[in-house]
Amino acid sequence: MTPPALRILGIDPGSNVTGYGIVEWHGGRATHIASGCLRVSGDELAARLGMIFDGLSRVLDTYQPHEAAVEQVFMARNPDSALKLGQARGAAISAVVTRAVPVAEYSARQIKLAVVGRGNAAKQQVQHMVTALLKLQATPPADAADALATALCHAYHHTSPAVLASSSRRRGRWRL
Repeated sequence: MTPPALRILGIDPGSNVTGYGIVEWHGGRATHIASGCLRVSGDELAARLGMIFDGLSRVLDTYQPHEAAVEQVFMARNPDSALKLGQARGAAISAVVTRAVPVAEYSARQIKLAVVGRGNAAKQQVQHMVTALLKLQATPPADAADALATALCHAYHHTSPAVLASSSRRRGRWRL
């Protein structure tokens, strides 16, 4: 007997654009449920963080995910940008945990490796693979594609090594 479908919310946080993507994982297959971008504006960071919290709260209420996954902050060249990203990430995680949804965290490298097969893949490669893996009719915007990739990465972490190994032999995508 197969377990019930797992609905996963992937989040790509940003202080101006936060991507979200929802997939259902069932029987080793992912199905696209929804995705999009929350575009926030204004000069006040606190107000933008509130918009991220409110927007993701609406997504959570609408789609009722069982689990969530978010990309970890990496230290870029600009410390101020990293701090703002960390605050946006905090607003996103707060929206999730207020609904008692478990949150997993993955590095950008882990996400790219899971979806593309290369930890240093370009954004366009992530978009292409997300479109192909989820059989989407159109390529999603970069932030939504990154969020979907985060959700897929989390889904793949629910898969046993035996399933991943057989997937590797059939499609050449997985390397253990």
